[in-house]
Amino acid sequence: MRLAALRQRNWLILHDVDSLSDAATSHQLSQHGSQHRSQQRPQGQSHPLHPDLFHQAYWRERNLIVGEAPGRGSSFFLKASDSEQWVLRPYRRGGLIAKLSEKRYLWLGEERTRAFRELRLNAALYDQGLPVPRPVACCVMRYGPTYEAALITVRIPGAQALASLLAAGEADEALLLRVGATIKRFHQAGLDHVDLNARNILIAPHGEPWLIDLDRCRLRPPGKWQEHNINRLARSLKKFHCHSVLPIILKGYNR
Repeated sequence: MRLAALRQRNWLILHDVDSLSDAATSHQLSQHGSQHRSQQRPQGQSHPLHPDLFHQAYWRERNLIVGEAPGRGSSFFLKASDSEQWVLRPYRRGGLIAKLSEKRYLWLGEERTRAFRELRLNAALYDQGLPVPRPVACCVMRYGPTYEAALITVRIPGAQALASLLAAGEADEALLLRVGATIKRFHQAGLDHVDLNARNILIAPHGEPWLIDLDRCRLRPPGKWQEHNINRLARSLKKFHCHSVLPIILKGYNR
């Protein structure tokens, strides 16, 4: 995966060159040109990448939002082309601090923004062949000492959250064993997933588990964090009153 950064005025975009090269001829990029945009485009820039693509209003105006995921800030499913959909996720705060600022974060440099960190981590795991969505791009808009950000990844076709399958009673033992084995793969790669829960584990139509939402996650040497990840998942699973689920997942994890 080839990552490149585009910087202009108060915005920065980190993107996968190949993903955007493939999309450059599709309607959502090719129809985005305007005189104003041309005036702002840096000399030598061949693609029309712009922060507008990271706002749901742009896609809604073009009737290219095909769905929405539940959760803080909401993720939007976008029709990127006839053969591919993207997921647009704005960064939103939770808890008490959200009452002060729901979407602003303290600026400490571009490489310390949550968006840049997550996209680089996502790309590193993707390059290792681990089941994470392909990252497309992230955008950071700076406002003096603060910033806002959003991330775009490729949507996994037909995937459902493990939470949904558990609620519907459709998660069998074979699937749960695969979930445990997949978590172990990520732990062996050093991924500390700080929000490992049943909504951040997606199951593709053929039963392959994927991990999503790598915000605030990082790569670490083995340690107590692995146990903390499992405990976080256990708390999530309790909401579904599936007392036999975790032991099966752990069986797959420990194989």
